[in-house]
Amino acid sequence: MKQYLMATIALCLFLAAQDSMGQDQVPSARKFGLGVIIGEPTGLSAKYWTSSTTAFDFALGWGFVNENNDGNDNGNSWVHFHMDYLWHSFEAISSTERFPLYYGVGGRVNAREGDNTSFAIRGVLGIAWMPRDAPFDLFLELAPSLRLTESTGFAIDGGLGGRYYF
Repeated sequence: MKQYLMATIALCLFLAAQDSMGQDQVPSARKFGLGVIIGEPTGLSAKYWTSSTTAFDFALGWGFVNENNDGNDNGNSWVHFHMDYLWHSFEAISSTERFPLYYGVGGRVNAREGDNTSFAIRGVLGIAWMPRDAPFDLFLELAPSLRLTESTGFAIDGGLGGRYYF
């Protein structure tokens, strides 16, 4: 599992080095955002902008849906962590406000007491609202994932959230 996690981190760092030359959409003084996500998972959400159109997205929270699809979740939730690398398209929706569509790739780790830890590769699709004169965003995203460990399987994470940028 460590090899999958290290490969995902290396890929994200490589992609972060590919700086975009697009119009500045994110104020340079406010690159880091912290907030909440509600859904699957529910918890803390963070985002770090690496350029005007690319960012790392993180979440640490709890999952409640039976990940193993075996019908026996025993009422246990699990700790969920994901990290994604995102690309944003600010031109996709024409508006006086900023509504970027975004997509990306990343990894997810779920751990539950008494069970083995699972690792998955995620794809992410979402939309955000970034008011021009306010340091926050609101977002809605779906993230299909392919579980690679303990057993293979398909799942969809999704959430609604918001972050304040410092």
